[in-house]
Amino acid sequence: MGGGRWRRVLSGVGRSIAVWAVSTVTMLVLAGALPDFQLQSDNGDSATRIAVTAAAGAGVFGLLSSLVWPLLVRALLLVPALILGLLVFFLNGSLLLLALRINPSGQSEAAPETAVAVAAVMSAVASATGGALAVRDDDAYRRRLYRLAARRRDRSHGQAGPPTPGVVFVQLDGVGHDVLEEATGKGLMPTVARWLGTTHRLTPWRTDWSSQTGASQLGILHGSNHDIPAFRWYEKESHEVMVCNRPSSAAELQRRAIAYTGDGGLLTVDGASRGNLFSGGADELALVLSMAARRGRENRSRSGYFAYFSDPANAVRTAMSFVAEVFRETGQSTRARLRKRRPRVGRGGLYPFVRAFATVVERDVVVAAVIGDMLAGRNAVYADLVAYDEVAHHSGPRGRDTEKVLERLDRSLALIEKVAEHAPRPYRIVVLSDHGQSPGETFLTRYGLSLGNLVRAGCGLPVPRRARGTHSGAEARAAVRAALRRPVEESGGRHRPSRHSEPVVLASGNLGLVSFPDAAHRMSREEIDRRHPALLSTLANHPGVGFLLVRSEEHGGLVIGAHGVEAPVDTLDDARPGPLADFGPGAADAVRRTHTFPHTADIMVNSWYDPEEGEVLAFEEQIGSHGGLGGAQGHPFLMSPLDLSDPVDDDGDLVGAERVHRVLRGWLRECDGPQVPLPAGESERAA
Repeated sequence: MGGGRWRRVLSGVGRSIAVWAVSTVTMLVLAGALPDFQLQSDNGDSATRIAVTAAAGAGVFGLLSSLVWPLLVRALLLVPALILGLLVFFLNGSLLLLALRINPSGQSEAAPETAVAVAAVMSAVASATGGALAVRDDDAYRRRLYRLAARRRDRSHGQAGPPTPGVVFVQLDGVGHDVLEEATGKGLMPTVARWLGTTHRLTPWRTDWSSQTGASQLGILHGSNHDIPAFRWYEKESHEVMVCNRPSSAAELQRRAIAYTGDGGLLTVDGASRGNLFSGGADELALVLSMAARRGRENRSRSGYFAYFSDPANAVRTAMSFVAEVFRETGQSTRARLRKRRPRVGRGGLYPFVRAFATVVERDVVVAAVIGDMLAGRNAVYADLVAYDEVAHHSGPRGRDTEKVLERLDRSLALIEKVAEHAPRPYRIVVLSDHGQSPGETFLTRYGLSLGNLVRAGCGLPVPRRARGTHSGAEARAAVRAALRRPVEESGGRHRPSRHSEPVVLASGNLGLVSFPDAAHRMSREEIDRRHPALLSTLANHPGVGFLLVRSEEHGGLVIGAHGVEAPVDTLDDARPGPLADFGPGAADAVRRTHTFPHTADIMVNSWYDPEEGEVLAFEEQIGSHGGLGGAQGHPFLMSPLDLSDPVDDDGDLVGAERVHRVLRGWLRECDGPQVPLPAGESERAA
């Protein structure tokens, strides 16, 4: 054994002894402070005897934590992830009780509830001590971080990693280009600010009409978001509602994209997909929603929890942070209600736990998986951090709530940057977002009725006196349900058509979709007018509606605005925007493309937009929304290393998620040769 290896072994032994000593002292302190926890017999023992008992107890507890805990967590992968988080404290306490029972001195005991508290404190102290001692030891730091890997991979001893760089793509879900610039200017994201000043460039890009994660991420990872008209839409041939964050729908959308493009995705060669809606063709998966619909061994997505929770200290720390986040959200929502802050939506019920999952559990597990991927030397990693998007939906895109989230996201980027220094190959870190968010009241709050009830009124159907809010489609809710093994289904997901079927009205942020299930085809404007003569004028002239898109037998796609303004889609452009004038450059192209989709709704409704204030009116219960046209929601960012080619040509614009996919695929080729199988025609041209 060489001298370097001996030094590593001795260093590891020294750290273990130090951690054991600190744990012993911690146990002695807790024994003195807690009446139900004792390390001596009822008759009393000498100080030496008590110290030996504490040392033995700490040693046995540490050994059980190292050997038994990973086996327990692996067995408990059958338990939903959030329940596993709650079991952390009780499992840790059980290990301590077992350690005290088999302690050679036989003098120690603790009440079960006391054992839970003692075990939590000892795990946290041991983790902090081990981390502090490992800071100056690169090999130890690397080994400690590697324990967080989502999938362990055998490393080649004595061989250097690949000389070519890998790429880590970190998606900050919902962070718009304007929000990122403001956050760096305020000093909220010092890591991002430092990168932009030295190593990275910042490029804005523009989404498609459907400015939401399902359309953007499918386009980015799989190269196509064709026929994704919204976050949710009705498909007449199957009589079902497709929802991007429903596992079964995500799996089907991914299948369609692969069939449409002819390749498996951005991550097909030694890639990893972490926390995403779609796999991108990666073999290494953790918390990927399109895989959550699978049963049995084929569902490898949930295994990402094991890599993180197999370390009891990490499990305790995340559980404690989870509880703290629940209290933080409760306090913030209470203050907003007492101060009568406007706009405001309900934040009670299970929402504090959903927020804590998105901002703590999912962030910790996803970042840990990325760290493991980098230390394993994988070629390409794509990870989605949904924390900002979830909080901004309910607190608004700007404010103290979201600023705190941005600060924590920046610390995650700093950690990934630090890990890159210890990876077996160089890494390029690309940070991007899938969409932004536009502020504004909800449609229901401003006008006292939902879009669905407005459609019913226009159809001459009875309108309920009591208005009901629309279900929120935030991505984090689906991740929570998948972790709990509960299906992400929505009421009314299947609509059996009949002769007098009522219209199906769906909301995707500030984009609404109206479909008539008894018509097997996309109804034309003329057919709708014959059936419901007042419907289109009722919608178009409502002050909360910006414009409508319908199919016309005479003009093809037709955009309808207020006061009888109409324009065929084919005649609109940036110079002649017609009813789309307020919605900015590219609106006509986005609407024209959506008109060609097979599953575009009979009536597409985009809300009113105020270009001066940047506000929209969400048809869902969200005060920060995205999904349609209008404002910051359509302007995400792409932050790339200067070592990679510029994503746009001189004076060019980066438009559409499919274009972003081509840029990312080009960067992978620049780093390490072809990473994604090319379609046959493109392969021939390249040859």
